[in-house]
Amino acid sequence: MTTRAALEAHAVTKIFPGVKALDGVTLEVRAGEVHALVGENGAGKSTLVKVLGGAHAPDEGRVTLDGVPLPHGDPVAARRAGIGIIYQEFTLVPELTVAENIFLGREARGPFKRGPFLRGADMVRDARAILEKLGADLDPRTYVKRLSVGAQQQVEIARALASDARVLVFDEPSATLTDQELTRLFETIRELRSRGIAIVYISHRLEEVFDLADRVTVLRDGKHVVTTEIDGVTRTQLIHWMVGRELEDEYAFRPREHGETVLQVESLSDGARIRDVSFTLQRGEVLGFAGLVGSGRTESALSLFGRLPRTSGTAALCGEPIDFTHPAQALKRGLGYLTEDRKKHGIFGDLSVAENITVSNLFDYRTGPFVSSRRQLAAADAACKTFDVRTSGVDKKIAKLSGGNQQKALLARLLCRDLDVLILDEPTRGVDIGAKSEIYQLIYDLADRGMGIVMISSDLPELLGTCDRIAVFAQGRTVGVVDRDGATQEKIMELAVSEDVA
Repeated sequence: MTTRAALEAHAVTKIFPGVKALDGVTLEVRAGEVHALVGENGAGKSTLVKVLGGAHAPDEGRVTLDGVPLPHGDPVAARRAGIGIIYQEFTLVPELTVAENIFLGREARGPFKRGPFLRGADMVRDARAILEKLGADLDPRTYVKRLSVGAQQQVEIARALASDARVLVFDEPSATLTDQELTRLFETIRELRSRGIAIVYISHRLEEVFDLADRVTVLRDGKHVVTTEIDGVTRTQLIHWMVGRELEDEYAFRPREHGETVLQVESLSDGARIRDVSFTLQRGEVLGFAGLVGSGRTESALSLFGRLPRTSGTAALCGEPIDFTHPAQALKRGLGYLTEDRKKHGIFGDLSVAENITVSNLFDYRTGPFVSSRRQLAAADAACKTFDVRTSGVDKKIAKLSGGNQQKALLARLLCRDLDVLILDEPTRGVDIGAKSEIYQLIYDLADRGMGIVMISSDLPELLGTCDRIAVFAQGRTVGVVDRDGATQEKIMELAVSEDVA
């Protein structure tokens, strides 16, 4: 691997009102390497990416590409210089085709404009050539809105390469990908590395860092902690650098006594995505749901919660039959569900932390016919202390919080009610390692109090580390339940890819 530095950030400092987001951060990324950038939420990763991409101008320091200073605060100039940013939330235009998105903003350049009109055929031809180099089997004439998330990500990469990017920054690229799409992404990144492109890879999933990266840089509290070759670094050491303290056991599982059956499901089906789901859940138990994307895990949870109808099967909560047709009914009876997509279906980004925590229980904060802001704020403040939601004030917009604190605020919203069963769908997705540990401890606390917990996760080590039992789904069915003592990743995957499911 070459030792030539392609991208360098020199002692970059960025200050926002009351916050020093970056404090003299230095980063060196070599051509032809995958350089992981890791740290907890609030460590400064996103701010550094925006400085690299020209969205923010640093207050001190500078950024150079191949030794040439990049203009500060000019994203277009940064892109033209060779910096490509693949954000977690894509910047594509759904109503345009793949080719139109790839050359968006560059339609009039070079061969793509002759006279007053755009040359659509030229754009399609050149887009196809770029996609073929990526190994992406996409028709350039397809509208982006019809593509899967993984395919849209390929279009984002193609657009960066069409601008002759020499550095590509991937910001949490795996958060919404299927396993197959993630494998394809890794193949693409390795191919780009072999061409001499410098890759900056940001992820909370440490297994991806160890799988992909050549070197890693750790940020903590806006400061550079260490840059080192990934070979020889242990997971424990990396976590210590990130959080500044020892996490001897990331999951710190706490065994507990289980009580009576609190949720019993028999032959649940919706005639399509759920075909035969059966399981039991006891008080004080953490039951994992494992399986590939599309296996029926989330659909089963949504059916129980009243979001999806069922055509057959039975379910009983605390011994009483249930068949909810609306989530409000489920909540009233003591069954809660935490969505897997907190940004789309969980938080109200334009509302405050207090409004988000209390929104499903507003009747409890009325004074006469009106909601009492004082009582609402007091309740939210108490909930934030109970669930350790870190915010400068409950009157602040929830969108300003880190992913982990948003997740804890959503849990606080649910747990303002008296629940017997709580279903957590991907509860630590997009959450940093320190906040994950806090969420695990909260789950154990709830189980200790006698609540039954269902935990849906695509992270097998997480399920193995936190659950008492794991129910495995395949093709809309439960195909096995594995006890904690006998559970392994291999055993779960063997069940999850079962081909003999009728």
